[in-house]
Amino acid sequence: MSEASLPALPKTGLAGLKENWRNDLLSGFLVFLIALPLCLGISMASGFPPSAGIITAIIGGILVSRISGSFITINGPAAGLIVVVLSAVQELGVGDAMAGYRYTLAAIVVASAIQVLMGVFKAGRLSSFFPASVIHGMLAAIGIIIMAKQVHVMLGTTPEKGSSLFSTIAQIPHSIVNLNHEIAIIGLTGLIILIIWSVIKNPTLKMIPAPLIVVLAGMGLARYFDLEHEHMYLFLPDAHFLPHHEETVGPKFLVAISENFMSSFYFPDFSKFSTLEFWEAVISISLVGSLESLLSAMAVDKLDPYKRHSNLDRDLTAVGAGNLLAGLVGGLPMIAEIVRSSANVNNGAKTQWANFFHGTLLLLFVVLFPRLIHSIPLAALAALLVYTGFRLASPKEFAKVMSVGKEQLFMFVVTIIGVLATDLLIGVAIGILTEFTIHLVRGVRLNNLFKIHFVIEQKDTDTVIVSIVGAAIFSNFMSLKTALANLEKGKTIIFQMNNTYLVDHTVMEFIYDFQHSYEGQSGKCVFLGMEQHETFSEHPLAVRRMRRDNMSRRKSDHYGV
Repeated sequence: MSEASLPALPKTGLAGLKENWRNDLLSGFLVFLIALPLCLGISMASGFPPSAGIITAIIGGILVSRISGSFITINGPAAGLIVVVLSAVQELGVGDAMAGYRYTLAAIVVASAIQVLMGVFKAGRLSSFFPASVIHGMLAAIGIIIMAKQVHVMLGTTPEKGSSLFSTIAQIPHSIVNLNHEIAIIGLTGLIILIIWSVIKNPTLKMIPAPLIVVLAGMGLARYFDLEHEHMYLFLPDAHFLPHHEETVGPKFLVAISENFMSSFYFPDFSKFSTLEFWEAVISISLVGSLESLLSAMAVDKLDPYKRHSNLDRDLTAVGAGNLLAGLVGGLPMIAEIVRSSANVNNGAKTQWANFFHGTLLLLFVVLFPRLIHSIPLAALAALLVYTGFRLASPKEFAKVMSVGKEQLFMFVVTIIGVLATDLLIGVAIGILTEFTIHLVRGVRLNNLFKIHFVIEQKDTDTVIVSIVGAAIFSNFMSLKTALANLEKGKTIIFQMNNTYLVDHTVMEFIYDFQHSYEGQSGKCVFLGMEQHETFSEHPLAVRRMRRDNMSRRKSDHYGV
């Protein structure tokens, strides 16, 4: 697509509000309908009060939308941070959930200050350092953990206290056999609705957010089962292999939220500031939150019909500022959230005012209709999270990684196992070390692991030659990425790859995105020497390595660049 064929860019600021308020208000309203149940579910799954996620989304909409470096992203709590935050609450609280909550708020405040500094010192590009397959493995592991924990809530059961993750997974069959029937009906109904909605093609029906239908169906069933009042009955199954057991239903299976929204604010407790557990929480929240936010912002840029590019450093600073305020008043950490942002794009949003409207509508709703939130069953929210977890770790994700190459699947699985067996930070580190090992086995020199060798030459007024020598891999290509970003638009860029003996999947993905973006702005990209490389799968973004016969004809070294 040439620059001339792109639609006129929407105005920003107050001029953008005047020009696009109808589109942005409608999209903001539809995103609000999606965000409300997700914010509640993510809060409780994270060990926070239900209102915490709403506080975060309000701040993300009203404050962060005004200072961010993106155009159509929606900021709020995300499923990907559940594992990090819940771990912090449990590790810092040691059995006292409220104390763990307030200690974790303090960790969020410190992590947010680090995020702001990262943005100020332009650390947004550090997201490039993490290999694509390792990131996908981390997200898949998060999905598995979410499902393992929320299946019990969806069935109305509780795993043994203090259970490890693998013990929680092992107890799922027990929960299925001993499920609370009325609660399970609510949860499974929500899950079925989500599955059906995922295959519906009718555009009119698709306009109705699936989470809204799940919540409304859950509220209707909760009223039918009279969850407002506690009652108990004995389950006597006809099947001899099912156990007899007592089932209790009542208000404890509904969202517990104060009717006075101002009483939802809590303040951080910094008394564990000097402990190792506190700083583990800080590093986990800042690293995972920053990484997810940057990756989501880049993904949303690809969806933008106007092909606008976020200022990732400014966006990271804005998210950090929003998290700082959220941590001070009792909220969860936020990111640029991909699901709600995608819905924002699909609903026709033009500017960040859609994010502002979504936050404002959430604020009005919790102030005016808190009793309505209390009538939402926890099982319906758990169904939303189980479905979200499945999407992160679905067989399609495994197949997608496998299509890129067997070694990518190996790193993906190693990362998943590492995260499940240890924690997020250690699991990701194991994944990265695995990729380093694979690169060394494939012949990457030690002096090439963190340093890329390239030359950029101006051939004539319209042509630029980018010559890459040696290996181009995830850990060394940041300087190349920065240099390419500074090239003038509308030129012909010739990538000379004759002396590039290895290009990994992460760099291939970057090159593809760069080509797509550059050619979308009336430029052109040409690749020379790629025919001398072999690939490790049929996927266009698979790892490329120079064929051995070409390697033998090369001169021993080309590092005088």
